[in-house]
Amino acid sequence: MFRLVSLVLLFGFPLVAAAQVQWLADGNAYFSSSGGTIIRTTLPGNQTAVVVSRQQLTNPVTNQPIPIAGYAFTSDSSKLLLFTNTARVWRANTRGDYWVLDRTRNQLRQIGKGRPAQSLMFAKLSPDGQKVAYVSEHNLFVEDLNGGNVVQLTKDGTRKLINGTFDWAYEEEFYLRDGFRWSPDSKQIAYWQIDASNIRDYLMLNTIDSTYSFTIPVEYPKVGETPSSARIGVIDATGGPTTWLKLPGDPRQHYLIRMEWTPDAPELIVQQMNRKQNQTTLFIAKAADGSVRPIYSESSQAWIDPQQHANKPSPELGWWWTEGGRSFLWLSEKDGWRHLYRISRDGKKETLLTPGAYDVARYLTLDEKTNYAYLIASPDNATQRYLYRIKADGKGVLQRLSPADQPGTHTYTISPNGQWASHTFSSHRVAPVQEWVHLPDHKVISSNTPANRAPARKRNIEFFTVTTDDGITLDGWMVKPIGFDSTKKYPVLFHVYGEPASVTTNDTYQTGLAGDFDRNTLDSNYCYVALDNRGTPTLKGAAWRKAIYRQIGRINIRDQAMGTKKLLQQRPYLDPSRVAVWGWSGGGATTLHLLFQYPDIYQTGIAVAAVTNQLLYDNIYQERYMGIPQENREDFVAGSPITHAKNLRGNLLYVHGTGDDNVHYANAEQLINELVRFNKPFQLMAYPNRSHGISEGPGTRRHLNTLMTKFLVEHCPPGAR
Repeated sequence: MFRLVSLVLLFGFPLVAAAQVQWLADGNAYFSSSGGTIIRTTLPGNQTAVVVSRQQLTNPVTNQPIPIAGYAFTSDSSKLLLFTNTARVWRANTRGDYWVLDRTRNQLRQIGKGRPAQSLMFAKLSPDGQKVAYVSEHNLFVEDLNGGNVVQLTKDGTRKLINGTFDWAYEEEFYLRDGFRWSPDSKQIAYWQIDASNIRDYLMLNTIDSTYSFTIPVEYPKVGETPSSARIGVIDATGGPTTWLKLPGDPRQHYLIRMEWTPDAPELIVQQMNRKQNQTTLFIAKAADGSVRPIYSESSQAWIDPQQHANKPSPELGWWWTEGGRSFLWLSEKDGWRHLYRISRDGKKETLLTPGAYDVARYLTLDEKTNYAYLIASPDNATQRYLYRIKADGKGVLQRLSPADQPGTHTYTISPNGQWASHTFSSHRVAPVQEWVHLPDHKVISSNTPANRAPARKRNIEFFTVTTDDGITLDGWMVKPIGFDSTKKYPVLFHVYGEPASVTTNDTYQTGLAGDFDRNTLDSNYCYVALDNRGTPTLKGAAWRKAIYRQIGRINIRDQAMGTKKLLQQRPYLDPSRVAVWGWSGGGATTLHLLFQYPDIYQTGIAVAAVTNQLLYDNIYQERYMGIPQENREDFVAGSPITHAKNLRGNLLYVHGTGDDNVHYANAEQLINELVRFNKPFQLMAYPNRSHGISEGPGTRRHLNTLMTKFLVEHCPPGAR
């Protein structure tokens, strides 16, 4: 999301994806990419003009158009930076090639031309539009856009000494990829350096791409292992020595999870978090000598959500400065709800902007002219999302702007002047509607919804709550089969996740779609159900979300099982002899736990890419929610599916990709060993060299869907009885 108070456009121009828009400074027009061109659209009339043509973006060597994967303009729109020919790094396509179009001279040239193809990462135009900085092969470079001179700022980068970007764990768990920032005056660059030299490699085995197998090393800190050392330095854009920030503590026992330049001084603001992630401190650092002073801190008995987890911003979108840099906005759960605060730059004054017993799902922008903060929340229904505004004085009352006749999920991208927003709405019955609206009256000015969009869904779907015998009320949904007859009994399939990283019951158009099974088979023969237990990141307050601390594999599993038990009691059309469950990743672990710990309830399970032993997962995620195993190993053991594998009585299909860099295939083999040890029959499908998403290779997802559907039909027979 774009934010009115983010001053990132003063500090460099990060790319937006080809499908996104880039606002002009006045907020009344935006750029977008379509058909290999860049178009400017002016609001509210939606007048469009091609500002960069396909001819201007033609490779002078191949004479072929350059596909646009991302782009960014300078503030005066005189230069355009293009990202193309991309390559995947772990989860995202962040490597590739870059080109710059000088629109005043109509000249197009490649950036980093002397570097290996597809090796450039996170190229950013300087705030003055005269240079571009990028990472290549773990080092930082600056290239002059006028003369083409290239300066290599760092020279010590290796696979495990990483400048300007991050290792696997930082990227996966803190959403950090782009690891450097231009200073406001374009004279310096601040950057992260990650030293993963003491992190052991997990060796993935590739057995299909050559006659002889070979290993693929991934620097992967397992839970209980000392984290990578991290530090932040400042270097002149013309080269020279790095000034390292003098942050306190052992750099191997803390994380540096945010860093930005302050808007009005040669200083940086840095967020440090301790290894357990239950304490966080903000520092102001002087770029000149690296000295730091703490200005704000928080602690928790469980964990503190990184700002990325609370709001999921792209880290390169900057800090939320207000009042010309005299204060900033901050999300915190310290009063039991996720609220928005305004904190003075020195940390001595804070104001709660969103008082009340509700969670802020996402902060969007602050219109400082009217002093209204815009945010996403849903105080009355945790499965839905709406746009609200509130006076940013700590005395305001929430005012809902999303239409009252559109129950469901709303998302917004708001213009820099706070007047316009791209609005998307969907629900379990309504296909996504995309439109431009005027704020704050939410008046529709145009629609981007295609005429052939999906029709309103007529499925027999129900949202409900169920209260267990433990007194816990769970949100849920159920899709009943076509031709449902309440006098008959139907098999039921539960879709589960159950861990702190995701929810399953949000009210969107995708809700209840059985995309991982043959949809016709499921829609005609099964009741399809999902429940969200305690510990899932829904809008029910911090106590709900953090009840799972050191309890993954226990409290979440009991909630799911007790919710299922109550549904079977309350709804006689659900057949207790035909109960199946399935899930992926954390949901795969939940599936195994339910089969192993509650075999009297669940007879059939399909687990995909599961963490079967919590001691095998990465330290940032697992230690955040479970503690450090050197201190409470018994919780990790009790919460691991392999501990309970001996209790399997039902039908299990286990699926894993052997090239999974996230949840390693070792999880599968440790589970196999336990099931063999206790003579427990099961079915296994290993997909060679597939990653966590099991999507690579022709026919893979079709095969997986067929396999899962066949197993379900064979072991949880379909249809009414």
